[in-house]
Amino acid sequence: MIEATSCGGVVIYRGKILALYKSYKNRYEGWVLPKGTVEQGETHIQTALREVHEEAGVKASVVKYIGKSHYNFTVPEDIVTKEVHWYLMTADNYHSRPQREEFFVDSGYYKFHEIYHLLRFSNEKQIVEKAYQEYLEMRSQGLWGKQHRV
Repeated sequence: MIEATSCGGVVIYRGKILALYKSYKNRYEGWVLPKGTVEQGETHIQTALREVHEEAGVKASVVKYIGKSHYNFTVPEDIVTKEVHWYLMTADNYHSRPQREEFFVDSGYYKFHEIYHLLRFSNEKQIVEKAYQEYLEMRSQGLWGKQHRV
């Protein structure tokens, strides 16, 4: 068994959430959140910010840590168990640019009910639900946009 750690972001701008559409050689298609593997010497926050920037072209800021998800998948000859650390993030605008080299063909910001139905994986739906509740709570308290970014 191979253990892997990734980090990613739930980026919210003006109430809408960033998602990427991946299409890999007609074998894998679906909407996902930006995330990727921790590189040597990086903190989890640095990884999450780098991956959001690389995969979506978005310069985001971390608001807070929102939790982790776990899943397994198979590769030839082995099973990978992955832990993903997620951060609630904010951006300064709606601009995004999907990273073609990673087979992302579209990106954009979507309303919660839209993204909830678009996302391919249930663990990402759960993280988006948690992040969006945090966002709504912060916004209702007048804290969204005024927070001290991590």
